[in-house]
Amino acid sequence: MSKVYAMFFSATGNTKKNLLAMAEGVAAALGAGGAPLEVEAVDVTCEPAPAPREFGPEDFALFGMPVYAGRLPLAVKDRLASFKGRGTPCLVAVSYGNRHYEDALLELADMAAAQGFAVKGGAALIGRHTYGEIQVTRPDADDLAACRAFAAEAALREGAAPAIPGNRPYRDGIMGGRFRPLTSEACVSCGLCVRSCPMQAIAEDCRTVAGNCLSCFRCIRICPVGAKNMDVPAYRDFAAMFSEKLKERRENEFF
Repeated sequence: MSKVYAMFFSATGNTKKNLLAMAEGVAAALGAGGAPLEVEAVDVTCEPAPAPREFGPEDFALFGMPVYAGRLPLAVKDRLASFKGRGTPCLVAVSYGNRHYEDALLELADMAAAQGFAVKGGAALIGRHTYGEIQVTRPDADDLAACRAFAAEAALREGAAPAIPGNRPYRDGIMGGRFRPLTSEACVSCGLCVRSCPMQAIAEDCRTVAGNCLSCFRCIRICPVGAKNMDVPAYRDFAAMFSEKLKERRENEFF
């Protein structure tokens, strides 16, 4: 084996945490003499047009995406299309906020296979939901340990690819999110939200938000002065309802 590559879109960090834990498991399982393989993280979150890359059968790839309404985020899934395999073994993983992943994992597995990768397994993994107070501590240490153990086993698996749940044709996807972050008078125009928006949806004034916003709330979480917010009744009421609806813990699923 040459190297392990973990390629992901992760607006708020859930997918990154889960996928890098899986990459560690693969690296440990395939390493020689007790030394794990090198892992290279390829973050396309803020890369609208990633440089094309090709991988061979001696490499190992992992692909990670969040789930939006049961699908891959339609506006960004083509970022992973920059990567091509030549029979390269891979694992696919989606992260979702405790509701359901529906067709997203199958969609990611199909995409990887179409691009020349040999899918050896998949995982549907829990992370904190963007909205409300849902699974706010996840992925936790137990989740990440399970990711490592699954990936190590899957990397060594021989035989036919596993069945990945989902439906074809996939359910309808969405191009943008339901809510647009607001900006209070506390804004100091530092530009961090502009530079860090995965969709380049925030204008230079730090306040105007375009219609391609995913409602990932990355800007809210990283704003150094707490100016970005969703402090309006429509969102607060929805978030409270959604938090109650999704309060029961779901477990990770591995295939």
